[in-house]
Amino acid sequence: MANHASAEKRNRQRITRTARNKARTSAVRTFVKKVRAAIEAKDAAGATTALRVAVEQLDKAATRGAIHSKAASRTVGRLSAAVAKLGK
Repeated sequence: MANHASAEKRNRQRITRTARNKARTSAVRTFVKKVRAAIEAKDAAGATTALRVAVEQLDKAATRGAIHSKAASRTVGRLSAAVAKLGK
């Protein structure tokens, strides 16, 4: 338990930051699921538009530190490859 004012403040900041990161990560997962659902449905146009939004959200989450930058890059690469394969 925090015994100093500075430690109590750091604890409050940790809680706020954790909640913010959790919300961002959850939103990113939702956008990625939308892309995967469009790929499963063989909807090339829908997958392309969903991919554009998902890439934007993944990059933003990686920039803000909610997810690791290489994890975001890997996800973007795999989704992009799947959408490109769908277009052929």
